[in-house]
Order: sequence, then structure tokens, then C-alpha cells
Amino acid sequence: MPAGGGRLILAIDQGTTSSRAILFDEEGRPLATAQKALPQHFPADGWVEHDPLDIWNDTLAVCREALARGRATAADLAAIGITNQRETTLLWDRQSGAPVHRAIVWQDRRTAPACRRLDGKGAGPLIAERTGLLLDPYFSATKIAWLLDNVPGARARAEKGELAFGTVDSWLLWNLTGGAVHATDATNASRTMLFDIGSGAWDPQLLALFRLPAEILPEVKDCAAHFGESLAHLLGAAVPIRGIAGDQQAALVGQACLKPGMVKSTYGTGCFALAHMGGRPVASRNRLLGTIAYQLDGERSYALEGAIFNAGTAVQWLRDGLGLIVRAAETEALALSVADSGGVYLVPAFTGLGAPWWDANARGAILGITRDTSRAQIVRAALEAQAYQTRDLLDAMAQDSGRRLAALRVDGGLVANDFVCQMIADICEVAVERPAVTETTALGAAMLAGLGSGLLPSLDRHAARWRAEHRFEPAMPADRRESLLAGWRTAVRRVLSDAARG
Repeated sequence: MPAGGGRLILAIDQGTTSSRAILFDEEGRPLATAQKALPQHFPADGWVEHDPLDIWNDTLAVCREALARGRATAADLAAIGITNQRETTLLWDRQSGAPVHRAIVWQDRRTAPACRRLDGKGAGPLIAERTGLLLDPYFSATKIAWLLDNVPGARARAEKGELAFGTVDSWLLWNLTGGAVHATDATNASRTMLFDIGSGAWDPQLLALFRLPAEILPEVKDCAAHFGESLAHLLGAAVPIRGIAGDQQAALVGQACLKPGMVKSTYGTGCFALAHMGGRPVASRNRLLGTIAYQLDGERSYALEGAIFNAGTAVQWLRDGLGLIVRAAETEALALSVADSGGVYLVPAFTGLGAPWWDANARGAILGITRDTSRAQIVRAALEAQAYQTRDLLDAMAQDSGRRLAALRVDGGLVANDFVCQMIADICEVAVERPAVTETTALGAAMLAGLGSGLLPSLDRHAARWRAEHRFEPAMPADRRESLLAGWRTAVRRVLSDAARG
């Protein structure tokens, strides 16, 4: 019998730019959605922060709204599943639950100097061996250290066990359970730069390297597990919390990429491609990340990940920064209104470049503009950049795995744009499959919660009912593709910092 007694699942999808809740039925069909935009704060160049109370209050509000829109109550729920923006770092008081500082967002680059110092001391190989990650400000460890060193009294309080660290999943779980549970799952733990993905445990040597006390750390659980129950007054009754995964791993599950060699790419704030690699970690030779895909019944499956920091943010910038569009939906018609970008390339390195470059000091650029360059060509260049960035990732994955993929499953807000999907297919020379249920991140969280509650007998059941809504086949002539890629690679070299350029 399902642990919650109901037959519905409430998925919380807390992202970088919004907090959402989606109500799913037991077949994985979305019934109701609620969403609230999340303000971002930029206190200095390269710094990105969120208010932790905004994250919690907005999440609770959209949960209540989704239930109301679905004409459901907490009694109709079997479980809650949580998926979240990863690496974003929070620190709060264990007694009061009050955050000691704004959350430092995964995009934040303030700890780049600290990473360079550690790299100079030879810390990179140890981090890569234990965690599968590269020494970079992207991950949580240096963000925690910054908080302990810059918030007055924080280090002393942390060493006394008075403070708790968590990524966004842990923060939401803490608040949902009224502080009764301080935990995370293996996927989020694997993104902290503190977790040994081979042994599945926090690593004392890494904690010492970053000068972090173990007392602040959450308990690590399977992705489908008992994470406690929500306080009854929050949703009208106590609801079991049965599934947690970081957003990209949740999307991998939602896309039913459950066998080695299957790849999904999510186009949200950033772009993240994950390739399922099976039951053993794979060390990348091309600066990709080794990470935990999911952990069930204590058994870990692994993935290679390519992370691009800015995808959807390029479209947001066209709208909010340049005023070239009013709505994101305009971009497809604008891109199709011109034959090409006129030699214009937009490299969206607003917060540095991720895989395979890993250059925290790179900055974005629009290259190749002339007096004749039009608004439509700049918009088209921003969309084309998503295909070029994806090609960089898939080439690196092919070299690491020794095989090219047959199809790429895509999701995220940008893939509603047919031009983007076709461009990815053309540039990457691969069929692109867009799923019937495009909310795959939330769907993955729901399926894990369904598994944890007993509502879903196995993830294989979910895989059997996955369907593509549309399949985009490559159609671009090879000579044109190679010419465009050559221009992209020249543009990237122009924005790399001197150190990355070698």
C-alpha cells in the first residue's frame, strides 16, 4: 500500500529562476502546475545570490496552489518528491532555522581565487579522483568555506555544531519537516566536491582540505527513500517525502535514460547533458564531470556530465538586458525570418565557460557584427549557440565513452522552440527526441517518490511508457555544418582568458 494512502504525487521543482510544483497522477501525467519567479541578486561582478526565505516561502505557496488547481488535498497524495538547483549553498542555524546569509548560487564565481590557490597547491587530482569533479567555483565546497570565513562568527558556530549546511533540497526538507530531518540524497551530495562517489560517503580528507567541519553536513540517503513527513499544517495533512534528486539527475530519470549509453540534455538556465555510464565511475579525459546518476537500494549508477552555465539566460538577456524581444516565444519566428546569422556568433559566457573549457574568467561576447547586422540575426545567434555548446559536450562524451549516441533526448524550456531542436540535430549530427511530457525534471522527482512510496513498482515501468512527442532528424549539409562549427570555435577562442588559452 502506498505510504501516503493517496494515488497522486506532488513534485517540487525548485530551480534557479523559479519555484514550481506539479501534481502528477500515478501514470506520470501532469494534472496541475503552479510556478513563481525567483528573484536573483547580483551584489558584485560574478556574484549570484538567492534569498533562502524566498526559496522556502515560494515553494510552499506553489505546492498549495498546485493542489488547489488540481482540486486535490494532501490526503490524495502518496508522496512528495523534490528536485532542485544543485550546488547552490545554504547555511542556517539549527535552533532557529534562520539562514546566516543569502544562498550562494551555483553560477556564482566569487571563489575563483580560492580555487586557483588550491589548484596551485596540487589539490585538483585528489578532488577529481574522489569526486569526479573539477576544482571549480561551480561546486559547493568553496562556497561553504567562503560563508564560514566571511559571515561573522560562522566558523566558530559551525565547529560547535550550531549551523547546518545544505543544498536547496536539504533546505526545503528541513523546512517541510520543521527541522526534524537534515538530509540529502546521493546525487546532490555528489555535487559538493566533498563526497567520495566511489565509496558513497563524505570524505574526511576533502573536508580537511577545505577546512570544513563535519558537524554541518546532512545525512546522505538513496534517491528513493524515507525523508520524513511534512508538517501537517503546511498542506493540510502530513505527507511522506519519498524522493529527492538534483535537477539534472531527476531529468535523466524523467527521460527514462536508465541504460548505459543513453543521453539527455536539459536546456534551462544552463544546459546540462548527462550520459548514463552504468555501475562504475568513469574518469573523463575531456574535462567532463563524473557524477552519481542515481542511487537506489544502496546501489549507485553513474553518469558523465557536461555542464554549460548559460543557455536560457542568453534568451533572458536578449529580453531583459538588450530589449530585443518582449517574450521568449518570439525568438523562433525571428530566427526563421533570416537565412542565417550573417556570420554573427554569440558566446554566452556571462558567468564563465563550463565544459569542456572550464574557464571561470571567460566573459560573453557577440562577434562578427557589421553595420548590416539585424536584431533577428543576433537573436538567431543566441539560439544557435545552444547547438554549438551541445556539440562540444557530445564530442567530449564520445571520446570518453568510445561511441557516438544514436539519439539525444532533450527537455527544458528552450526545447519548445522547434528551431533550437532542429539546429541541435543539424549541428550535432544526431536525432533529437522531444518527450511527450516535457516537464521531465519534475517527472523524475515524481517517479522517484512513486518508487519510494510503493506507488511505482520499478523505474522500468516508467521507461516502458516514455514517449517522444517529436523527433528531429539531421538535415544540414556537412560542409555548411563544418563551416559553422569552425566559426564557433574561433569565437570561443576569442573569449577564453589568457590562462585557459594557454
